[in-house]
Amino acid sequence: MALTEKQEVLVKESWEILQQNVPEYSIRLFMRIMEVAPEAKNMFSFLRDSDEIPQNNPKLQAHAMKVFKLTCESVIQLHEHGAMVRDALLRTIEEAVGEKWSEEMEGAWGVGYDQLAAAIQAEMKDDAVSTAN
Repeated sequence: MALTEKQEVLVKESWEILQQNVPEYSIRLFMRIMEVAPEAKNMFSFLRDSDEIPQNNPKLQAHAMKVFKLTCESVIQLHEHGAMVRDALLRTIEEAVGEKWSEEMEGAWGVGYDQLAAAIQAEMKDDAVSTAN
């Protein structure tokens, strides 16, 4: 399930807009995650024992920006270079784990990547359909 040309254009156009204020949108993403799943705060050591408002935490701000940019850029790269990115990821993991690498581990990572790719593509398709209606 690949992005259509129109969907690719929409993703790129919206990314250009998002890039104008990545810090704001990235923190919004994480705040929405914590609204939906408050327990997500416990995933971050720098938020666990803090009474500070999460969006004011500089460590969360830095982390949120990295994740937001990576996620958005991944959607674009997934369409343009999906198989190449998948292969590069698998080879990098193989190199990192060394002797622990196996066909089973490769399969697990491959399935994980494919599921992520499918989820991103499905979400983009749903967003494009709802935008068109």
